[in-house]
Amino acid sequence: MSGKLKEVRERIKSVQSTQQITKAMKMVSASKLRRAQQAIVEMRPYANRLDKMMKNLVANLEGDIQSPFVAKREHEKVAVVVITSNRGLAGAFNSNIIKEAIQKIETKYQEQLAKGNLSLIFIGKKGFDILKKRYAGATLVSTYVDLFSDLSFDNISRVSTFLMDNYTSKQYDVVDVCYGQFKNAAFQIPICAQYLPIENEDNQIGAQHHPKKKANYLFDPDKESLLEYLIPSILHTTFQKFVLDNHASEHGARMTAMDNATTNAEELMKELKINYNKARQEAITKELSEIVGGAAALSA
Repeated sequence: MSGKLKEVRERIKSVQSTQQITKAMKMVSASKLRRAQQAIVEMRPYANRLDKMMKNLVANLEGDIQSPFVAKREHEKVAVVVITSNRGLAGAFNSNIIKEAIQKIETKYQEQLAKGNLSLIFIGKKGFDILKKRYAGATLVSTYVDLFSDLSFDNISRVSTFLMDNYTSKQYDVVDVCYGQFKNAAFQIPICAQYLPIENEDNQIGAQHHPKKKANYLFDPDKESLLEYLIPSILHTTFQKFVLDNHASEHGARMTAMDNATTNAEELMKELKINYNKARQEAITKELSEIVGGAAALSA
């Protein structure tokens, strides 16, 4: 019985140690989440408004200007950006994004994959570690895997510049981005969104039911010069929103996962303590029985 007591004691110590780790990780993630959530909540309305303005401009000026980021081509060469985290212990966060990327590739870009015309650009190690084995025939770009070590605008814009340059040079005909959209600490939405080419407002759901009026924009300087600068700037901002969304989602998912793990450890501790007390009581009862039996034998 002493062996069973020792085993239960060791399990209790192990669970206590694990619970301390999960509590610490929850607190760290909660602290990081506050900063990450503030960054995306403050940026999202601005980025969404810029994106809507850009699509509206493209729709209204179509035919008047020729932007290289609007040109639609046959999807011969495809790029998919997969944004995950560098670390695990975040529940199903990374696996959900990876599943979304796999579904996108295997339902829409299977032909390009077979021809070797699929490029995968990775931000975060988890997506790279899994998809590099599954899609060994694709072009794998791991240059930006460690992007989360520096989330400054200048560093993030290196990736969006790379994507825009390759799109304008016709190395890519379409660029999709798969990431986790932050809703709240307990809920993240895996999304694959088209980044390039730019979709105008005419392509939005319901646009056919509401005839669009021609907007009367005034440009100063001329629209060609303005949009030559404006569209890339908005695309940089949109891509930064993708990355910051994913960053906040990661910490929200990890905080929730560690909170659940801490709760589960507490429940397991209660069960182990009950088992320990039962085993201890059995040991005491057995010892008392032996003492009473021995005393009875001596007095006989």
